[in-house]
Amino acid sequence: MSVENLRNIAIIAHVDHGKTTLVDQLFRQSGTFRDNQRVEERAMDSNDLEKERGITILAKPTSIEWNGTRINIIDTPGHADFGAEVERILSMVDGVILLVDSAEGAMPQTKFVTGKALALGLRPIVVVNKIDRPDGRPQEVLDEVFDLFVNLDANDEQLDFPVLYASGRNGYAGVDQEVREGDLTPLFQKIVDHVPAPGLDTSGPFSFLATLLDRDNFMGRVLTGRVQSGTLKLNDPIHALDADGNVLEVGRATKLLSFRGLERVPVESAQAGDIIALAGLEKATVANTIADPSVREPISAQPIDPPTLAMRFAVNDSPLAGREGDKVTSRMIRDRLMRESETNVAIRITESADKDSFEVAGRGELQLGVLIETMRREGFELGISRPRVIFDTDENGQRTEPFETVVIDVDDEHSGTVVEKMQRRKAELTEMRPSGQGKTRITFSAPSRGLIGYHGEFLSDTRGTGIMNRLFEKYAPHKGVIEGRINGVLISNCAGEAVGYALNALEDRGILFVKPQDKVYEGMVIGENAKPDDLEVNPLKSKQLTNFRSTGKDDAIRLTPPTIMSLEQAIAYIDDDEMVEVTPQSIRLRKAILCPHERKKAKRKEAA
Repeated sequence: MSVENLRNIAIIAHVDHGKTTLVDQLFRQSGTFRDNQRVEERAMDSNDLEKERGITILAKPTSIEWNGTRINIIDTPGHADFGAEVERILSMVDGVILLVDSAEGAMPQTKFVTGKALALGLRPIVVVNKIDRPDGRPQEVLDEVFDLFVNLDANDEQLDFPVLYASGRNGYAGVDQEVREGDLTPLFQKIVDHVPAPGLDTSGPFSFLATLLDRDNFMGRVLTGRVQSGTLKLNDPIHALDADGNVLEVGRATKLLSFRGLERVPVESAQAGDIIALAGLEKATVANTIADPSVREPISAQPIDPPTLAMRFAVNDSPLAGREGDKVTSRMIRDRLMRESETNVAIRITESADKDSFEVAGRGELQLGVLIETMRREGFELGISRPRVIFDTDENGQRTEPFETVVIDVDDEHSGTVVEKMQRRKAELTEMRPSGQGKTRITFSAPSRGLIGYHGEFLSDTRGTGIMNRLFEKYAPHKGVIEGRINGVLISNCAGEAVGYALNALEDRGILFVKPQDKVYEGMVIGENAKPDDLEVNPLKSKQLTNFRSTGKDDAIRLTPPTIMSLEQAIAYIDDDEMVEVTPQSIRLRKAILCPHERKKAKRKEAA
């Protein structure tokens, strides 16, 4: 296929604005699937965590053919935590489709991804999606998008963007906002007309920038990216260059794969403009240039925004260690984290001096939570510390910390509570306006430090109806002390299996996290105290039996069901002196120092 009949596009949007669902319909209407082929909903969300959570985590290329034109499409994640995936893939495409929800409008992540696309000179096609929503406000949303483009310094060409109104789920699009039927032909036509062909040199020497990396049991390292110049044939000699132009390794292109629908199919050759996957190298990684041996000049890669949050991943040293997982040593954890840092450029790994723990820095709690959940499912046991923000210093030597833009949509009745709680966390209110249907949209600039652990409290305050979106904004002067968790915890003072009789007596003390027959150990957190102090309790105490018959019947023990935390909730809940023990079957909270005497010593030392 000639380069003129090739289009490379990315679909970018805020989370839940319908990117992956739209790709499903593009597949169906381009004839990628047979009419009778059974295809799962959101076919591009292929791994287990993506299916369970209903979100896209990894950027994934695919390809469709429409009227003789091959359209390479890259589906991208919408969460700010996975923003590095979007930053990397924008260098592979010549145009973007910006999806905006017809009711929610331009959201924080819309701003982030659009800013990156406009800075690269890409001309977006704006699609107002979910046009059939009863609370839709397409004209206002379009005005918001235009204002956003102006604020992001878009040039005149970019401001003259084409607009389509669509319903990705129902599979229709049109230029009129009253459209309620039809198919996606207007969108296909707009992609072909508006997005330029790659326009790259096919006659020069081969060069290719590695943008995505994954591993295959048979092929080894597989690098995905766009061919920037020349042509590559199977078994051609190639070498890998780093950012400074140093040769990392020399090899051959043992396998070339092109994307066709949901499949990767082997091809004999690839030319400039093609998005391909390439195997045959052992050391080359993301942002390296793969090229013909005659090429000495590397292709410049897009710089990635730095991480803002860090957690300590330690070897699980609890008394129950090694009973549920099979990967428990520091060497195994280290190898797994190093593999992750190769494929995920937004993560930074630092090994501690004692070699028993690793500091993992990333974009946010969700990104690191997904990594922990993935490792847990692979059989790892870990001890995870409380997240902490990464501080910096400005040119005057003053300490700075990361701030985030927080956009909150809540029912009007809860807005006062939310504003009060956010101000306690040193957030500044920047905008507050009604968003229709009895809801208010509130925008804050808040230190990331204050937002750790707030999401669960926010959902309780808004009765589960509030929606919070966060995006890294800037580094600004340190805001001082921010109050943390108000309540103390109930700590087990012995090891064994929890007894219903003891738990019944402890219910008056606070909220329990364990049920009868759960295994507990000394130093494990088994509940939340109703008072601010930590309390050591005995969850193993059983009823004293005597030879005397009691006059009244024993009261039946009726326990309130315990609070079972998810991984993200547990990480957000813990304090600085606590850890989350993560195993394939359990998530337990514990004190970092298990022995009560050692804990008291450490506390006295800290106070001194």
